[in-house]
Amino acid sequence: MTPGSPSGPVAPPPLALYVHWPWCVRKCPYCDFNSHESRNDTDEAAYLAALIADLEAALPQIWNRPVISVFIGGGTPSLMRAETADALLAAIRMRVPLHPGAEITLEANPGTAEAAKFAAFRAAGVTRLSIGVQSFDDAKLTALGRIHDSAEAQRAIDMALTHFDRVNLDLMYALPGQTLAEAEQDIATAIRCGVGHISAYHLTLEPNTPFHHAPPPLPDDDLAADMQEMVEAALAVAGFAQYEISAFARAAHDGTSRCQHNLNYWNFGDYLGIGAGAHSKLSNHQTIWREARHRNPRAYLEGAARGDFISTQQAVAGDDLPGEFMMNALRLNEGFSSRLFTERTGLPLAVIEESALAARRAGLLETVAGHIRPTLRGRRFLNQLLAEFLKG
Repeated sequence: MTPGSPSGPVAPPPLALYVHWPWCVRKCPYCDFNSHESRNDTDEAAYLAALIADLEAALPQIWNRPVISVFIGGGTPSLMRAETADALLAAIRMRVPLHPGAEITLEANPGTAEAAKFAAFRAAGVTRLSIGVQSFDDAKLTALGRIHDSAEAQRAIDMALTHFDRVNLDLMYALPGQTLAEAEQDIATAIRCGVGHISAYHLTLEPNTPFHHAPPPLPDDDLAADMQEMVEAALAVAGFAQYEISAFARAAHDGTSRCQHNLNYWNFGDYLGIGAGAHSKLSNHQTIWREARHRNPRAYLEGAARGDFISTQQAVAGDDLPGEFMMNALRLNEGFSSRLFTERTGLPLAVIEESALAARRAGLLETVAGHIRPTLRGRRFLNQLLAEFLKG
């Protein structure tokens, strides 16, 4: 083994399970996720059978490893029938050792039909609901192509809090035509809702989306930066701790409202992804593998009939591991310990020493209480910070 080459993780990292539901009612113009507008011929039973077969085919890769969290994302998973969710989670419990108290998240839109199923989702075993509100301003929701209005969002949140201890709201800022006062109103409304977790994202124009091809009028960079600072300050005053670039959590009776599934991503844990277009990162002896499932739902179902789920599979090159680790860990306000870097990559910390020194000199990185973490400037200019570790 050459100096600085990966020896593999010291021990398998924590393992999470991601399940992709690819359908939504209507594709939003800013969305670049693998989502497809639902048709009358959507066969939930066939897709559920494919998911179960996908999980069974992957079992040799994760044999006997406890699963710490399950995240059902999309698309709009709350469109599925409650019976489908129940059968899916039962199938998962039968096939993998689900950790006691595992966080099980389901993404939901605030539509009336979906909210009516919240009690059944909780009874099926979902423990955390993530609601894609995006804004409480009806005009902004229309500009974003959302199909709910503010009143529906409020009702859905109230219903979610009736059945779930853990509820997250997804919000966006720097929206088309948005003023600072309007962004402040959105955050204030979200805080008053009484949830324990808020994810606040800057709207970005992703390639291959309608917004990218025909950009709407957006706030300029200075105004967007003011909005970001306002969001962080308002949530801090309300008792939300920012633990990641876009994630804010209140303290809870069990210690935290932080999203355990996403924390596993950011700490470079392992995850198995099943469903159309799902991605996996799995550690196997001295190698870390990345996989992707067939992206189009029809291709995924056709592949499932052949027992063929994976479209690409490749080992992560040793030279790429430091950059991949840093792209995740530096999203966290508290950063990471040197021990975690070695455990998750199999590499000595020395391989990032030169880049870390350059980032420190630029005021982007610091070490506090044994943790290497981004400074406030580093969080504001995260792409510049990450570039130090992605050179070459």
